[in-house]
Amino acid sequence: MMKITVGIGENKNILKACEVFKKEKEDVEIIFVDNDNDLVDTILDDNVDATIRGSLPASSVMKQLKTRFDDISRATYINGNNVEFLLTPVGIDEGTTLDDKLKIAIHCGEFLKKQSKKPKIAVMASGRKGDYGRSKEISKSIDDSEKLTELIEENTDFEVKNHYILIEQAIKDKCNVIIAPDGIIGNIIFRTLVLVNLWPSCGAVTFGIDSVYIDTSRDQNVDGYLRSLKLAYNLANI
Repeated sequence: MMKITVGIGENKNILKACEVFKKEKEDVEIIFVDNDNDLVDTILDDNVDATIRGSLPASSVMKQLKTRFDDISRATYINGNNVEFLLTPVGIDEGTTLDDKLKIAIHCGEFLKKQSKKPKIAVMASGRKGDYGRSKEISKSIDDSEKLTELIEENTDFEVKNHYILIEQAIKDKCNVIIAPDGIIGNIIFRTLVLVNLWPSCGAVTFGIDSVYIDTSRDQNVDGYLRSLKLAYNLANI
């Protein structure tokens, strides 16, 4: 019997999703927790096959995990409108350095390769290449995007291209990893695509830990939570 732990906060859509999921998967036992500490304990428990944040707040969970794991990162798995890609960074305090974003790129690429998929990475910036000089912030973002592209090329065998600010072109080109300039922009992209335009998302996959942990939004709908449950189930079976 597979054990999946789910966090229960104010948004009760997660409970409705669990009811549907249990009808589909009779080989799963779902354990509910209502606080961050218990959720972290289950992530670290070898007897639990997968953990889903559900509708609990995320900041404390990630802080506790980062004290135990040095190489932790996340990427939201979006698969809607005939597209499928990992969007990262999505935590507002993540992806602040080139080293952070290189680590995330490597994690995403290795994850895709385990799924027998070829990584195709799009690096993003806060402007087009021709926008260089319009402000110090824009110029730095463009410089960082070009350096990050070089670092990915030097340190991996992944296909990578700098798309600058043209996220629409990255999606059109079927890139399966999109690296935002930072976590704030990545979070806004996620909210625009998933919470406003209702693109299907399975939640954020957490890298750098031995267990399966899917980091979901507190504001997700029933279908969104159901996709997260299915992703956790499939990853736990790999």
